[in-house]
Amino acid sequence: MRDAIFILVLCLTAWFSVHLLQGQRDTARAERDQAQDERDALREAARITSERMTQAASNDVKHTQELTDARDKNLNRRRAVDAGDQRLLVKAACPAAVPAHAGAGGVADAAPAELATNARPDYFTLVDQLALSRQMILGLQDQVRLCLH
Repeated sequence: MRDAIFILVLCLTAWFSVHLLQGQRDTARAERDQAQDERDALREAARITSERMTQAASNDVKHTQELTDARDKNLNRRRAVDAGDQRLLVKAACPAAVPAHAGAGGVADAAPAELATNARPDYFTLVDQLALSRQMILGLQDQVRLCLH
């Protein structure tokens, strides 16, 4: 009888140990599966972030180049105006002059209206600022588009 009780206790202990090990195995598998899912999610997030960073860098290069081109064009125009090779004309309409004397001759048409010499630097500064503002706005719009995707 003693041997039977010993065998029964041994079997119960073995069964309990196996049951405990199976529970630990199942817990370990669940933790492993969860860790793999988290790893996959992190990899996907890293891939998306990398794509967005690459696109943002590309947009930055594009807008910086466009700004550089606009500033270069403006600088070349400024140099041409300063050298006298080009003129800054103002689109304007002048009202017809009313002669003071009935018999006096009319005023001859003069050359087109031109921007005053002292106003030219302001004009070129405004053109540069406009180009900068435009590229900043376009860059911000691209950033918003990236965030929405």
